[in-house]
Amino acid sequence: MSEQSRLAELVPPGQPKNLPTVTYYPPIPPQQELDAEAPPVPLSHYLWVLRRHRWKMIAFVASCVLVTAVVSSRLQPIFESTATIDIDRQAPSEVLGQDSTRGSAPNDADQFLSTQIKLIQSDSVLRPVAEQFHLLGQEGKVTKQNVEGAQRVVNAPVTLGRLKVTRPPNTYLLLINYRSPDPRVAADVANAIARSYLAHTYDIRIRSSADLSTFMEEQLDELKAKMETSGLALAKFEKDLDVINPEEKTNILSARLLQLNTEYTAAQAGRVQKEAAYNALKTGSVEAALVSSQGEALSKLVENLNQARQRFALVKSTYGTTHPEYRKAASEVAEVERQYESTLSNTTERVAVEYREALNREQMLQRTVAETKAEWDGLNSRSFEYQQLKREADADKSLYDELIRKIREADINAGFQNNNVRIADIARPSLHPVFPNTTTNLLMAFLFSTLLAVGAALLQDALDTTLRDPKEASRFLGTDVIGTMPVDRLAAQLPRVAEGGAADANVPSAPQGGNRKGYYRSTTDFEEAVRTIRNTILLSDFEGRLHSLVITSASPGEGKTTIAAHLAIANADRGKKTLLVDGDLRRPSIHAKFGLASGDGLSNVLTGEMAWQDVVVPVEGKPNLKILPAGLGSHRAADLIGPRLSTLLDEFGKDYDLVILDSPPLLGFAECLQMATAADGVLIVSRAGETRRRAVAEVISILHRLHANIVGVVLNQVSQNTSSEGYSYYGYYRYGHYHKAE
Repeated sequence: MSEQSRLAELVPPGQPKNLPTVTYYPPIPPQQELDAEAPPVPLSHYLWVLRRHRWKMIAFVASCVLVTAVVSSRLQPIFESTATIDIDRQAPSEVLGQDSTRGSAPNDADQFLSTQIKLIQSDSVLRPVAEQFHLLGQEGKVTKQNVEGAQRVVNAPVTLGRLKVTRPPNTYLLLINYRSPDPRVAADVANAIARSYLAHTYDIRIRSSADLSTFMEEQLDELKAKMETSGLALAKFEKDLDVINPEEKTNILSARLLQLNTEYTAAQAGRVQKEAAYNALKTGSVEAALVSSQGEALSKLVENLNQARQRFALVKSTYGTTHPEYRKAASEVAEVERQYESTLSNTTERVAVEYREALNREQMLQRTVAETKAEWDGLNSRSFEYQQLKREADADKSLYDELIRKIREADINAGFQNNNVRIADIARPSLHPVFPNTTTNLLMAFLFSTLLAVGAALLQDALDTTLRDPKEASRFLGTDVIGTMPVDRLAAQLPRVAEGGAADANVPSAPQGGNRKGYYRSTTDFEEAVRTIRNTILLSDFEGRLHSLVITSASPGEGKTTIAAHLAIANADRGKKTLLVDGDLRRPSIHAKFGLASGDGLSNVLTGEMAWQDVVVPVEGKPNLKILPAGLGSHRAADLIGPRLSTLLDEFGKDYDLVILDSPPLLGFAECLQMATAADGVLIVSRAGETRRRAVAEVISILHRLHANIVGVVLNQVSQNTSSEGYSYYGYYRYGHYHKAE
């Protein structure tokens, strides 16, 4: 069977067949987390919140603006006057001396001006002005009733709450602002504070100069005595040293000591050379004698001796020992050898004499150097003492002269006022008050009250954790909302059969004063919503497996019983056999809605006392609708729902196309869990604006864990106050207020 044909079958007789296609809702994903992150709330929702509370917000804003206007009109006007002080940071701080040409440091402007602001607000500046104009009494700090407290206030540092000292950015100006109800007083006080500040600055400078002069005079006396002591010590030292300047004598001794050291070094070298020659001659070495200072004469004798010996040898070999030439040559050799021995002895003696002379000279120079060095050391140590005494004397004299100059400059500078601070503009009485500013107050009141009203509305909406409209429910629960039920005070009254025995879903209602026979009442918004839910559920069941439907809720009083009754009637009106079972054994109410007497019912069937066919009750005017009341409730019957309900549903399915079970609330009642697992589908009913989202989410989570087939959620009692969409569109397409029965 096609979807269009199934849709046409669901439409009651006499209704148009070309109905729009109903959107199919996909199955619910398993195990939705309770604390899952919700999708972002659309802007339209916040706009709806503002529209919902618009009259409250408008009333609140209007009240705030009105109160602000009344209060501003009753406040005492306050006038403000401003005196301007100019501070010249380039002016010298001194009239005489080295500071007279030096300007202020360019990087300390902020620190300097902040210091001046604190100085203006100090007690020394404000106290004379406060006493002159009696400002403490005007500002309410001193009262006549409390004399002791007033005395404490007077003795405490003076602070003026109406005084404000500011600095315009990037300027060297200070603005002294004072507020008062009297504009003349405000101007006079501002000018008085400016003059008091200048006088206090001048007084500080005068006292500082005087204190400096007194201190310098004390230091001058001490320094003068110290300078005289240093001069006497220096003169005594020069007298003891017998010189005027020991540094010159030290320089002379240094040059002499340098010369003596040079001669002493040369004498040491000569003595070493002669000692080496003397030691060589003592060994009898001819080579040592030849290299000495007398070696030249000795070398000639050695040469003559060698020649004489050669001639003697030649004569001896030629003439023999008896020849006169032999004797002559021998005599010549002997003479030359005698001269050689004599010369060698003289050379040795001369070298020894030269060595002793060099040794004596070295020793004499050594003693002289030692004496000169000792004299230089002694004079040098005394010279350091002299230099220290001289430096102290010179420093004391320089400091004395500097102090004399500073005292003279301080005396002169103290006679001049510090001209780098001056009043640039005096304060004048203001024509217009600065407080209260009614226009600004009204604008601020309007702005802040609007923000507060909007924030309160949004906060109330954020703190409201109830379900209000289908989009919100789908967003937070992750479950499809298959229908919404509008607010209808007559929803609890079920339709009745028209006169003449016509069985129709619409309650007959003739025009006022007219004949009721042959007329029926037009379909209400509530009944249209029920029919929409019916079609949505049945059209989504493509395979036709939905034969039993449990209708439950999270808590009592959400309208599940009413919806179950209307849904059963709507399904029966389309020609389908429907059985409405009252499964709420604790608080049964189906029989009361249909005007039936309480008696036997489901509890008797569960306990086995009666067959279900014996307790089923038909509904007058509804041949396709039967009711199975709850009967008398008992714990035993409730405990038997689990093992018996599945069998009963199978038996019901043989005779009826759809079985609707009105169950107790799911949270806290075990019967509903057993019904949900046994039935083919579960429909959850929630009351808009009252049911908590967490409660419905917990119901959905429990059903998912039980693997129950959740058909969807129905949002009941939806109105413009609880929903951002509003569901009053049913009335636009009603069939007319009254229609002639065909």
